[in-house]
Amino acid sequence: MNAGELSRLIPAARSGKPDFVIRDARVINVFTNEITETNVAIADGTIIGVGNYSCEREYNAHGAYLAPGFIDGHVHIESSMVTPASFAQVILPKGTTTIVADPHEIANVAGKEGLRAIFALSEGLPLDIRFMLPSCVPATPFEHSGASLSAADLAEFLDEPSVLGLGEVMDYTSVVAGMPDMLDKLALFRDRPIDGHAPMLTGKALNAYCLAGPQTDHECSNFSELKEKLRDGMHILIRMGSAANGVLEMFDGIVSAGLPTDRICFCTDDKHLENIRSEGHINHIINVAISRGIRPLDAIRMATLNTATAYGLKRVGAVAPGYRANLVLFDDLHTIVPKAVFANGVLVDPDAPIPSPAVPESVKNSVHAAPIGPDDLKLKAKTFMPIIETVPHQLVTRLVSGIVPTDENGYFLADNELNKLAVIERHHATGHIGVGIVEGMHIKGGAIAATVAHDSHNIVVVGDNDEDMRFAAETLKSCGGGFTVVSHGAVKALLELPVAGLMSDAPVESVLQKQRALLDAAHALDADDACDPLVLLSFLALPVIPEVRLTDCGLFDVRTMSFLYQSER
Repeated sequence: MNAGELSRLIPAARSGKPDFVIRDARVINVFTNEITETNVAIADGTIIGVGNYSCEREYNAHGAYLAPGFIDGHVHIESSMVTPASFAQVILPKGTTTIVADPHEIANVAGKEGLRAIFALSEGLPLDIRFMLPSCVPATPFEHSGASLSAADLAEFLDEPSVLGLGEVMDYTSVVAGMPDMLDKLALFRDRPIDGHAPMLTGKALNAYCLAGPQTDHECSNFSELKEKLRDGMHILIRMGSAANGVLEMFDGIVSAGLPTDRICFCTDDKHLENIRSEGHINHIINVAISRGIRPLDAIRMATLNTATAYGLKRVGAVAPGYRANLVLFDDLHTIVPKAVFANGVLVDPDAPIPSPAVPESVKNSVHAAPIGPDDLKLKAKTFMPIIETVPHQLVTRLVSGIVPTDENGYFLADNELNKLAVIERHHATGHIGVGIVEGMHIKGGAIAATVAHDSHNIVVVGDNDEDMRFAAETLKSCGGGFTVVSHGAVKALLELPVAGLMSDAPVESVLQKQRALLDAAHALDADDACDPLVLLSFLALPVIPEVRLTDCGLFDVRTMSFLYQSER
């Protein structure tokens, strides 16, 4: 806030003449854990006072609770499959007014041009979007991505006003090993927030990781892991997205142990718009926390001030003088359903489309895969084959092995118990294809494919027959990327994502309709409904989450950072 702004706001606060007042609210104070029946005065999008204020423009809260707008501490806008404006249109009515976004999805496809595009698409929106620059592009050297970002590349964006710090450092092996390229990035952001990503990292390796600079972690899968990372000084982001929902044990452990919650925050990471519409966003996590015994005011603080503190967000996350007038109003303290949301002091109209800046041409036409031959998806079987076993409600997988069905030539023969999985390089037409076996998706009579395949975003496809898998991949090549479900040589559902193969610039309702059609079509193929099969599929190619993944280079053991077998192409 500059001197000119202060010269306007100070007299308004002192004289009691604001632009706008929210009257008769039960205001939640996240500093003192108090609830006060009072008024909130606003001018130029800033809270100028809490107390006895009035003016001509007033909103009567009629005794409802007024809290700071909620903050998502770690999210990838691209994973919503819509542009930032459309994403804002969906999450603002749920009470989320600020997000900390990591644009590593689009950066893995389009590099620096991808970053410039997402910054441009986020300008001028009512949603407050802050960015963490992607640390791992590519995520690892064990796959092919569309681009590479060095410390020197990231340095070009340090002065962007929306940039906070360094995004999730997924390549924890390089951090612990002290690899020079990674250390250069960590040193560049030494005085800024640095996001961690260290699933199941423990002991001395975790000590080394924390020493190197990462300050947060959103990958805890149990209470023991959460507590160890809290002990090491990390801020913990409890994540509830469309696939990673195993957080009840963590909430139960926090309550049972009486842990302080001041270094615990919330995030969604990846959550489909359909799930946001039906469940909620950060407010949903608050409600789950409260249902497991977290005190309501503590849960609200975890979703507001705690996150702002973790990321050094100034004047965000509280209802107090000088703070941004991002506010959410609701009637029930134990089940938060927003009835009104204010962004920069303006009442959000949940039905009003939010105009989007034009999509830069630099992030269109991004699918460049080599032709897929009739034999390219074959997998020669051995006596005991390694298998990716999915874990319900989790992003982690297990490595198992067993005897698998084969055809007369000894090639793996997929069925609905053991599906075939393939990752096809799509950025440079190299022809690299990794083929593996996955248990737990239960696809029968078809295939599901996507160009959303974290984090290098090659084409990932799962199915029970090669013909449908090839057809699904070719369908995405022809439309510029997206998700598709096919069966017996016919497209059953298709969502085109022409923006980097990750996002659609179509209206939100059109995207939601196609997402619902995709899920219906996937379930018609008997896809497991324990979690979102589209989200689960998109993570099976991410070689930084244990235990085993498939990349376009082959089947990869994340624990040993080595290939169990590699692609022959």
